[in-house]
Amino acid sequence: MARVFREAGIASTAVWADSPDDERAGALADLAGRRINVLFSVDLFNEGIDIPAVDTLLLLRPTDSPTLFLQQLGRGLRRLAGKTVCTVLDFVGHHRKEFRFDRRFRALLGGSRKDLEKQITEGFPFLPAGCHIELDRVATELVLENIRAAVPSRWPEKVEELRLVARGDNTITLHRFLDETGLEPEDIYTGRKTFSDLREDAGLSVRPPGPHEELVRQACARLLHIDDFFRIDSYRKWLSESQPPDLASLSLRERLLVRMLVASVADRAINKTMSLEDACEIVWAHPQVRAELVDLLEVLAARVGHVQQALVRHPDVPLLVHARYTRLEILAAFGIGEHAKVAPWQTGVYWAKDARADLFAFTLDKTTGQFSPTTRYRDYAISRDLIHWESQSSTRADSETGRRYQQHEVLGSSIMLFGRLRSDDRAFWFLGQASYVKHESELPMAVTWRLDHSLPGDLFAQFAAAVS
Repeated sequence: MARVFREAGIASTAVWADSPDDERAGALADLAGRRINVLFSVDLFNEGIDIPAVDTLLLLRPTDSPTLFLQQLGRGLRRLAGKTVCTVLDFVGHHRKEFRFDRRFRALLGGSRKDLEKQITEGFPFLPAGCHIELDRVATELVLENIRAAVPSRWPEKVEELRLVARGDNTITLHRFLDETGLEPEDIYTGRKTFSDLREDAGLSVRPPGPHEELVRQACARLLHIDDFFRIDSYRKWLSESQPPDLASLSLRERLLVRMLVASVADRAINKTMSLEDACEIVWAHPQVRAELVDLLEVLAARVGHVQQALVRHPDVPLLVHARYTRLEILAAFGIGEHAKVAPWQTGVYWAKDARADLFAFTLDKTTGQFSPTTRYRDYAISRDLIHWESQSSTRADSETGRRYQQHEVLGSSIMLFGRLRSDDRAFWFLGQASYVKHESELPMAVTWRLDHSLPGDLFAQFAAAVS
């Protein structure tokens, strides 16, 4: 490549693994000093090299590794005065049919495969400010076709894939299966199916069923959002034991965490008056479900993407700021209700009287879902520290509720904010505790809240894009 470029009048050189150290250093110096225009490398410079002036990347070798791909991109993403863009020309994306576009784009964009297809189809609407990805019509069709064909989509195909990967080995784990097939947990837990169902259909052994096997097994999918090590480590420790934890020996925070787990897993198998102890017995009577959950939690541990913080003013509440929770988990964590089962919460606001906390659960993108014109409140992130939130349309500023919002610090109550991007997201990001700044109008009140903990950059970018 260097020879061809030089013959075309473009000053170029090449280095590779066998090149002497001084030759490599000289090539880098020549590139930085603009004595050459192009530097070709083989298995070098993927990481640890900082030449801010690089503004064009030619990808001339295939890689299916998302980490390596991001390292390659990083060579051109350094900022420099006068440098406005980095142009990336990928010559190998269609090199082989089995090349995985989903891995490459998800390394950049995150989200599920479904989210990725939506981004590509709609022209990447959720990119951070200043970023742009463009595919022409043919490239878009090729990428979407590749993504949809890259992994088995029909259940019988997944069953056959497990047979091939396991080769009769009953010890195969969910983690190993996903790693070898490129599937995601969401690909398994769809249509009320679970990994245990997949094992059974593939002829692999499972543990004896419990009294409510179908209901409890289907609940495994309700844990896919878990993204903090506190829940993951605690749940794995408890579920690995043959007997439920001794509730009397646990702290209040741990007991509330047990309730979050039990309510999530056994909600449809317990009644309104069942004690937490009895509900635990129901969960622990399903050994296959417990084994699967331990397996699933190992997979989820690899997906934790934020550093989370405990609630300083509510130390017994087992929620961490910038982790995700369902409405059911939120109420269980605040100790609402006397028994194991948690009552449904369907509105956007909840006054947790005993905990003296107002819980606000809001959706940013209201263009989807069942939002009527009167419930399309304008909720969005003003900055990483400020949230604009609108109350219910019946709330007056001088009402008991309105005054509590404005005077919560004086009254000794707390404001807890939970936000999600879309209505089809089961779980909400816990944005943490907030304090009143100001409000405008009423019916509804348009309130500005200041977060105790700033939004991480990626969450702020997503929240801003969802309402832009």
